[in-house]
Amino acid sequence: MKDLVNETAQDTILELKNLEKRFELDKGFLEKLRFKNGKFITEERAVHAVNNVSLEVKRGEALCVVGESGCGKSTVARLVAGLLDPSGGEIHYDGTRIDNKSRRELMSMRKKMQMIFQNPYASLNPRMTIQQALEEPVRYHNPGMSRSDVRAKVAEVMQSVGVDPTWASRYPHEFSGGQRQRIAIARALTVDPEFIIADEPISALDVSIQAQVLNLMLEAKDERGLTYLFITHDLSVVQHFGTRVVVLYLGSVCELSDTATLFNNPKHPYTKALLSAVPQLKDDKPNHIRLKGEIPTPINLPTGCPFASRCASADNRCLSEKPRPLAQPDGAMVACHAVEEGRQTG
Repeated sequence: MKDLVNETAQDTILELKNLEKRFELDKGFLEKLRFKNGKFITEERAVHAVNNVSLEVKRGEALCVVGESGCGKSTVARLVAGLLDPSGGEIHYDGTRIDNKSRRELMSMRKKMQMIFQNPYASLNPRMTIQQALEEPVRYHNPGMSRSDVRAKVAEVMQSVGVDPTWASRYPHEFSGGQRQRIAIARALTVDPEFIIADEPISALDVSIQAQVLNLMLEAKDERGLTYLFITHDLSVVQHFGTRVVVLYLGSVCELSDTATLFNNPKHPYTKALLSAVPQLKDDKPNHIRLKGEIPTPINLPTGCPFASRCASADNRCLSEKPRPLAQPDGAMVACHAVEEGRQTG
């Protein structure tokens, strides 16, 4: 039994526990001052970007985080990468809590965890050649490596992502968007990471190039044993790339499931609406679910289910009580009172 527990712990490379992130809107005293009911009071406002998110990423998988714009996907990615500090909760990497450590303490972990950003036009320094951009992380994390070994490492990684090593003396503006994103992937791979956070890495690329970059990332996953936390709003990409999927709405987890189960048997009303919007060539009569009602603001979150104002199955319990993710018979986790009570309308 003890060996089984240890094996399970080793399979989890990343764990988020009740993660929260709030962005304060009012900084100074005067900004917090309000006049209500005939008197002055202080009131602090904040954007609740991530709300009580708990999930695990298993070693070797590609966990996709999906949802509408503004649902908190990129904020989760930046919290995991250490670019933002959480307002609450914990982040554990390979069994060690990392959200409360200093930059110096996290130095050794930076080599294991790398990030690929959304915009290849902004993520590369325009004043550095590709050689300099790729050599920088190698030298930083391997100060004892010789100059010739660094150059050999850069050439090997460039070759592996389909970029000619003879182009190393060029600057980023001399490359197309797809080539730049390949270079950004190469930069992440130069330090031999085991975990990659990819924040919408193909959304800024032409559709014709997206499949090439996705296939490149899948090849790198198989050849290097990588684990991905993949942020995207494109469900067709998820179906091709992901092993499991987390659906976020207004910073909260709606549904978590393996990819095949999610696409074959979605349970949460919001997940069903998202999947109904994916174009299908075989559909002669597409059955799109059109959501109605007001979209809540992340400044004043609803007391109950965040999706209640747009859900056709919502009742009084949904308006007053926030649902908890509950395990389903097929292994999915769903946070929905209607699913729990078996009263969905569609």
